[in-house]
Amino acid sequence: MERNDIERAILVGLSADSMEERERSDDVTLDELEALLETAGGVCCGKVLQNKRTPDPRSFIGEGKAREVRELIEANDCSLAVFDNELSPSQLRALEEDLGVHVLDRSQLILDIFAARARTREGRLQVELAQYNYLLPRLTGMWTHLVRQTASGGKSPIGTRGPGETQLETDRRHIRRKIQKLEEELEAVRRVRGTQRRQREKNGVPVIALVGYTNAGKSTLLNRLTGAGIEANDRLFDTLDTTTRKLTLAPGSEALISDTVGFIRKLPHHLVEAFKATLEELSFADVLIHVIDASSPERDAQVDVVRRLIAELGAEGTPCIDAYNKADLCPDPAGIPRGGNVIAISAKTGEGTDKLLEKITEILSRGKKRVTLLLPYSAGGILDRIHREAEVHAIDYADAGIEVDVTVKPELWGAVREFVKF
Repeated sequence: MERNDIERAILVGLSADSMEERERSDDVTLDELEALLETAGGVCCGKVLQNKRTPDPRSFIGEGKAREVRELIEANDCSLAVFDNELSPSQLRALEEDLGVHVLDRSQLILDIFAARARTREGRLQVELAQYNYLLPRLTGMWTHLVRQTASGGKSPIGTRGPGETQLETDRRHIRRKIQKLEEELEAVRRVRGTQRRQREKNGVPVIALVGYTNAGKSTLLNRLTGAGIEANDRLFDTLDTTTRKLTLAPGSEALISDTVGFIRKLPHHLVEAFKATLEELSFADVLIHVIDASSPERDAQVDVVRRLIAELGAEGTPCIDAYNKADLCPDPAGIPRGGNVIAISAKTGEGTDKLLEKITEILSRGKKRVTLLLPYSAGGILDRIHREAEVHAIDYADAGIEVDVTVKPELWGAVREFVKF
């Protein structure tokens, strides 16, 4: 069957007492896995949820449950089984033998979606790095049928050990070279981003980052605020490549606002690591807008997932606005939190977005002062620092000194307050 044909699949999840709570499967995570499968171009023909004390070391779900899954596969003419948990290479191999179809785990399915969706060179680099990092520790399981290339075919006898390598060793070396090359290319991306970031800081342009669970409505909100015209669909991981647009906050006041890849439960660690070239921008943003699907029955669990990943990326100290989106679809509007940095909005209808813009402006202006400075010509060092760290509106070179109309952040106030012109 061609990969882009619609593949019929059975979804399988395991909830084991020995697993961490967030690694266990339940009806909700299986529903989410079904949405992921649909995003990848497949269709779910049935779901199986197994409860055990511990995963079976060979087949993960146990022989009896594996037979049940095989019967379901055969009855529905399926070509694929997708597991909601991460499987070891030996478990993948054993399950393919037992079920008679191709087997994927949740991480592989997400990587497959990312590979299909990445459009920019940077996005493709990040996905490729994640795929190789996922593959490398699994090579042993894939190549156990190969033996050392010697005359005996088994353990190398004395006198035959030489430059010959196993296919496993060759592949490992090749993949490690690929990983190193991809990491170097992504490091170059980071350097470019760093240069762009310093230029923004020099120009005093604040940066706002949209974050949230996948399909919470980040792209729709970006379109609403900026008229970006980005395609926004009701499906998981519709946005992989970061989009940045200018946002007008008030006459003469602009910021940059960036859409980012959505988060999800059990997001593969390799994927988070690979996308850090993009996601590290969160820790440098002036404001985060955490877009929350107010209509989702899993709202609180999704909020926890996003907050945990924000902390993992080192952005927990960045001012954050919780924007409860899809308020118009919420079955209990009164249950949406409000007050402080929490706002109910509808990116689709525009409801509450004026209050969101006001809150962004308020946070960005906290502690800032707009003043006119009169600097002596001998204070060139101070002027350089003002250009780097403050928002300069106008500058005039007069006989009495350099007159600067500037908005100053709190951390710079101590260095310039003596030059304030009254």
